[in-house]
Amino acid sequence: MHCTCKLSDSVYWTGGCDRRMALFENLFPIPHGITYNSYLIMDEHTALIDTVDASISRQFLENVLHTLNGRPLDYLVINHMEPDHCANIEELLLRFPDITLVGNAKTFALMRQFYDFDFTGHMLTVKEKDSLGLGSHTLRFYLTPMVHWPEVMMTYEETEKLLFSADAFGSFGALSGNLFNDEVNLEQDWLSEVRRYYGNIVGKYGIQVQSALKKLSLLDIKMICPLHGLVWRSRLDQLFHQYDLWSRYEPEEQTAALFYGSMYGDTENAINILAHGLAGAGVKNICVYDISNTHVSTLIAEVFRCSHLLLAAPTYNNGIYPVMANFLHDMKALNLQNRTIGLLENGSWAPAAGRQIQAMLQEMKDVKVLDPVVTVRSSLKGETLSQLDRLKENLLLSLSL
Repeated sequence: MHCTCKLSDSVYWTGGCDRRMALFENLFPIPHGITYNSYLIMDEHTALIDTVDASISRQFLENVLHTLNGRPLDYLVINHMEPDHCANIEELLLRFPDITLVGNAKTFALMRQFYDFDFTGHMLTVKEKDSLGLGSHTLRFYLTPMVHWPEVMMTYEETEKLLFSADAFGSFGALSGNLFNDEVNLEQDWLSEVRRYYGNIVGKYGIQVQSALKKLSLLDIKMICPLHGLVWRSRLDQLFHQYDLWSRYEPEEQTAALFYGSMYGDTENAINILAHGLAGAGVKNICVYDISNTHVSTLIAEVFRCSHLLLAAPTYNNGIYPVMANFLHDMKALNLQNRTIGLLENGSWAPAAGRQIQAMLQEMKDVKVLDPVVTVRSSLKGETLSQLDRLKENLLLSLSL
């Protein structure tokens, strides 16, 4: 049976949710599932904005066919050629042999790489600011390469002022019936997943996001319709503000995130003492993570939130504790910059993690490492506690507390 939702009298949501998938891109945990959004505009000509992942093809096709109610599908706009959004192109071509596929030159190059079906004669290649009239609705296309693939574009509907934003402004999480951001508890249920999605999926491409935001700032946008997660029809300024901060690698909050790996509890003990010391001095919204038990995508989300990071790890096989090394690798890959960092290493006979972590941090832009780098030899003793206290005071000074 169909499951659709109206954005307006002429525009319908025809997507669906997958709560069975455990890992998005076979990498990121999605305990609350994922939403695949698709939108259908009913006018003199009909236009579908993107398709969905193969995992929900049946639901998607039922939604589209029910909404069309016997009418042909005239256009399929392809904003993004990633397989979780384009898996049903061939199926639509088979059902609607006169359909026109709308994309840019890179869209069709990728389509040939992914698929073998013949779409000769079905292409409408668009360029920056080209338009497509549907009747009372007009679509205008804006190229936004590397947000987060090279072919990505966004489609703006000029009459109802809708932005179909591809993977930008999306989120992990399956819908629970409510489609719009003003129908849910954003702070409790969604904003952390919006942040986690941005940091891990789009976070590397801050410069390109800034370019896209400049284009979008010239548009009168009433509703943002991404390919994952909620449709935004309120608090758009807040969403744009978050994207502006994240894409400039500016922290959301002046606070500390403490990340530790601990084999036998001694490194963890040091972090707990430091966290309580910071809290006692008035630092709010501190977070502490055992990185051995927390997926790195959650850690990355907190890096985008917090101004100050504390990294603590043992030396392991004369190197960095493996999960910390993996975390640092992701931070570098996602272009982390503009953070203040404190370091704590542990080593019973040859501590080396601190020096090696500093070498990795030197490869990142505008990262400041505070003094001292605390060295724990097996467990906390008087001198180490004194180092830890000095690091706490320097963290507080840097936080202006």
